Amino acid sequence: MEKVKSKKNKEHFAGCLLGGAIGDALGWLYSQQGVADLGSVENGKAKITDDTQLTLFTAEGLLRAETRRREKGTCYPPSLVYYAYLRWLHTQGYPQDASMSEIYNGFLIKIQELHVSRSAGKTCLSALLSGKYGKLHESINDSKGCGGVKRVAPVGLFASREAAFELGCECAALTHGHPSGYLAAGIFAHMITALIAGLELKEAVFEALDILADYQDYEECNRSIRQAIKLAQSDQKPEEVITFLGEGKVAEEALAIAVYFALKYSTDFKKAISTVVNFYKDSSKTIAALTGNILGAYLGFKAIPAEWIEKVELKEVILQIADDLLLGYKGTLDWWHRYPGY
Repeated sequence: MEKVKSKKNKEHFAGCLLGGAIGDALGWLYSQQGVADLGSVENGKAKITDDTQLTLFTAEGLLRAETRRREKGTCYPPSLVYYAYLRWLHTQGYPQDASMSEIYNGFLIKIQELHVSRSAGKTCLSALLSGKYGKLHESINDSKGCGGVKRVAPVGLFASREAAFELGCECAALTHGHPSGYLAAGIFAHMITALIAGLELKEAVFEALDILADYQDYEECNRSIRQAIKLAQSDQKPEEVITFLGEGKVAEEALAIAVYFALKYSTDFKKAISTVVNFYKDSSKTIAALTGNILGAYLGFKAIPAEWIEKVELKEVILQIADDLLLGYKGTLDWWHRYPGY
């Protein structure tokens, strides 16, 4: 049996986060200006949206949870991710919670470019403003919007193959209480960790679906993803996929469409992202971000057009977070000073 080659390296960690940010930025650019090429952006950077902002804060929460685990010996990572989301909420112009003043510090909150509102989702905002967070068996609402799934790629990079699915669900359930809202995030997180472990793309999808079947109310997500796999293997034209998979406005649809495009164009990052944007237009940013995360993890940094990498906003911050996730995964301490354990 051929040995699977691990992708636990800078090439694929950076590819995952940059790929998602580029998909996000390209989708946003198209919705604002009708432009489907980041290379055409002049006199500035292609702007990221809340999709990438929340992805970065998810990563920060996971790293701070690891700091606390090492200092205290125990930690519940979703609670630290929740605190990270409260820091993100503050960057969107909302006041700090005075009762938790100790959480408003660290790396990301000091970056002024993140203190801007970019299409922030209503469910994320309302959930975080409620003063409480959801759990898998204590839902905060009945939302299955894309806000949970779009931000959990760092879970797949940081967590073990045994833990990624459950942790992805838990991080999404903080704000999205419908099973399809958080189970889609579990599938996505496990796909990323399986790709990083060296599995082929289709193998990673099927492994995630095997785990999904152990959860209650899994049928909707299972049906959508399996339909995406079937369509990717067919002669169906990409522009016709919307008829079968929906518009991508809820979690299981957005992930299924991303899986379709990743499988359909598994060796061509640029073609996959450009096609998503051209066919899904106003709803493309999250689908393109998920597709970019998947193919970035699978193909690596070098598969992404260099001109797109140079144009995307906060490139250096994204690369730093990717490096820190890799170092944290490996157990080294070079990232420690950026992530106090609160």
